[in-house]
Amino acid sequence: MKHATLVRALAVTVAVALVGLTSCGVNTKGIRRMQAIEEGVDSPNTIEELTEAITKYQKRIEDVLNADIRVGMWYKILAIRYLDNGMYAKALENFRTAIEYYPTNQNLYYYVGVCAGYMAKASLDFDATGTRAERDRYYALAESAYLRAIELEPKYIRSLYGLSILYVFELNTPEKAIPYLETIMEIEKRNIEAMFVLARAYYSTGEGEKAVAMYNKILEFNLDDQRKAEAEANKATVLAQMYGKN
Repeated sequence: MKHATLVRALAVTVAVALVGLTSCGVNTKGIRRMQAIEEGVDSPNTIEELTEAITKYQKRIEDVLNADIRVGMWYKILAIRYLDNGMYAKALENFRTAIEYYPTNQNLYYYVGVCAGYMAKASLDFDATGTRAERDRYYALAESAYLRAIELEPKYIRSLYGLSILYVFELNTPEKAIPYLETIMEIEKRNIEAMFVLARAYYSTGEGEKAVAMYNKILEFNLDDQRKAEAEANKATVLAQMYGKN
């Protein structure tokens, strides 16, 4: 009976400790004090003391590193679960934390861009202030996240495409999208979705001939009826605009 009571008490203690770590962050000073007490090494000075301290702490360092790797991975998995369920604010929060563990992972920045884009669309002016500051803040976050992902991996198609969509359809700056879309074309010459967006960007920036050429290129592929009709209709719109036909 005493043993069972002790086990339950230890379980509660561990649970409380875990909650403290996840909610308030790791208390590194406390950990250092605990390690010094357990290992009997406080502030080594001599060569012998330093050598002994390194030997004693090496295993603990490896344990902490492995724990950080696991925690970072769990944050990524949790964020993706939230994203899959359309909970973009929660996903964004966890991707942000995951970046603290993996600051050079281009995929995390791509997902931040995706979540921020969705949150921008969900940012309504509930207080009727007449401003869209929150929406603009999320769009700025999306842009910076995509750009960081591309900085880390210049041929990262998903971020190149996501940033282009942002420029063409949300920020109304299609001229900024063109170089990124052209980069996609250099990497994937049969990327139909990027070709449609590039044609739209050409048209929006007054480069009608390039837009028509892109739609002609799209129509060379074996498209389904809907996509073919869309390309033909868009091409006709551009030609009508170029030659003043109604």
